Amino acid sequence: MVLNKFKLFLQMIKFEHTVFALPFAYVGALLVERRIPLTHDLIWITLAMIGARTAAMSLNRVIDRHIDAKNPRTRDRAIPKRILSVKEVLVYTFLSFGLLIISAYQLSTLAFQLFPIALALLVLYSYTKRFTWACHLFLGAALGLAPLGAWIAIAGSFHPAPILISIGVAFWVAGFDIIYACDDREFDRQAGLYSIPAKFGIARALTISSACHIVAPVLFLLAGILLNLGPAYMLGIAIAIGILFYQHRLISPQDMSRAGLAFFNLNGILSILVFLCTLVEVL
Repeated sequence: MVLNKFKLFLQMIKFEHTVFALPFAYVGALLVERRIPLTHDLIWITLAMIGARTAAMSLNRVIDRHIDAKNPRTRDRAIPKRILSVKEVLVYTFLSFGLLIISAYQLSTLAFQLFPIALALLVLYSYTKRFTWACHLFLGAALGLAPLGAWIAIAGSFHPAPILISIGVAFWVAGFDIIYACDDREFDRQAGLYSIPAKFGIARALTISSACHIVAPVLFLLAGILLNLGPAYMLGIAIAIGILFYQHRLISPQDMSRAGLAFFNLNGILSILVFLCTLVEVL
């Protein structure tokens, strides 16, 4: 019974989407000293990322449960269907936040001290669709903490390069979240919710998404130049540009049927390939 509930919880929060930010956390960790980090650091960075995303997504499902119940796309989620209770999901939420703070404590003093900022951003995101169409950028900023957080965890200090990578991740995530939000444009308008597709329409939303996906690799490239990274890393950025270009070729204002492929498959591949090219660069 407990195992079945846990499986339902993982399905509800789309645990597999952790693949978006986790590889970029490893990128940040690899670039601190241009070597594979200690096993201790890798384990706690991984646990911190799992804790952060699980907590944020489960809290989002609780906060948005009444909205989800009205939206045809989300009304079959576990909480609206009463397959999982709010109390059960909140237990997972607090356990996940606990995992995050323990991981931060294990990694570095600065990471632990910055935990409240990360917590505030992870919680705030779920409310942003209620008051700003820039909600996609808040989601991007939350996931963009991954490479900077991993750098801080190991180095115990800031550096311009991981900040550039983090901002790049923020624009990358915002860009594909805008595509994802196109499915909810009409519902968001009727419900009084905010999003770029609801505010500007699908055509302009896709243009804004494209702009985000131009800015992101430029920032990744600048970070590579700042760190004097070589051809393997640059190849990763070139591949990312190709994937982003192909992603936008798959969809149009007249045909959004392949938005699911653009949202999950291609962006998951992008993050993994950028990580692998960075690993090759370091090795």
